[in-house]
Amino acid sequence: MTASDPRSTEGPSGLAALGILALLAACPLLLSDFFVVQIGAQSLFLGTVALSVIFLSRLAGMFSLAQIAIYGTSGYTVAILTATYRLPWYAGVIAALVIASAVAFVFGLVACRTQGIYFFMITLAQAMLLYRFVDQDHVLANGHTGINGVRAPSFGAVSLSSPDAFYYVSLAAAAAMYWLVRRVARTPFGLTLQGIRDNPRRMRTLGFNVAAYRVAAFTLAGFVAAVAGVLGVWYSGAISPGAIDMSRTEAMVVIAVSGGLAHLEGAFLGALLFTLVTNFASSYTSRFNTLIGLTFLGVTLFLPEGLAGILRRATRPLGRLLRRLEDRALQRGRRRDRGA
Repeated sequence: MTASDPRSTEGPSGLAALGILALLAACPLLLSDFFVVQIGAQSLFLGTVALSVIFLSRLAGMFSLAQIAIYGTSGYTVAILTATYRLPWYAGVIAALVIASAVAFVFGLVACRTQGIYFFMITLAQAMLLYRFVDQDHVLANGHTGINGVRAPSFGAVSLSSPDAFYYVSLAAAAAMYWLVRRVARTPFGLTLQGIRDNPRRMRTLGFNVAAYRVAAFTLAGFVAAVAGVLGVWYSGAISPGAIDMSRTEAMVVIAVSGGLAHLEGAFLGALLFTLVTNFASSYTSRFNTLIGLTFLGVTLFLPEGLAGILRRATRPLGRLLRRLEDRALQRGRRRDRGA
């Protein structure tokens, strides 16, 4: 299945999705706090950023390097408003989502007028521009030191600083963003984006405002990355320019490509692989970045569809069985309705 195959936007069936959610929800009951937060929660919010990358690449044909910058904009907004100015957490979250989406809109106005390598390079320049800004700004962003003392909110006796609570919030946010992107892919807006991806000249001839659709897609992807930015700053309790530097942008490319650009769920599989390698490689070698690079090369060369493509092939018989069970259940329901 290639990246242009329309079936590649399809996710798991309803029963399979419920099973995956149930398994993920059971993780805090089965695993230690280290695996729940350091591996599980981190994979979920990094996967959400990668989801925004794959959404743009898969549906609109735009591979953006600016998503980490938008993620950082959201994180910095939360840190500035809640840690520096002591505003309530919900004010910081709302402002972060709005401001980061606005930054994505502005980035999109500039970048979406181009295509291919030019779009790629412009989004890279935008990412580096924001990195240089926060690195040199000592009034709001506190320069290279960054902002410390960001606290996750509490709801009565439940604090999101606890491993289980933070994991469940990360899981809920990741599931919501995944559902949103899948939903958009099936709407007329999503189908139009795919038409623009395949033949923008024809879509322009048919009367569609190609630039406006691309900017709208870029803004939506920015919102998805902004949600992850809120979780990222709560996870770290701080944010600095190092959170959005070139190495983080490169890491996001590794996550998206190794997970599989043709499949939305590849974002989270790639994030899980990246998180596992980065957490455990340093225990065996001091050159863990080399190991990450070799892992990325291996996946790219030998698994061109990414981890999601391999997983789909392996579970295809099970998926067919689940879909048959769903169809039978629907048919039984229709018979009952007719009988009534």
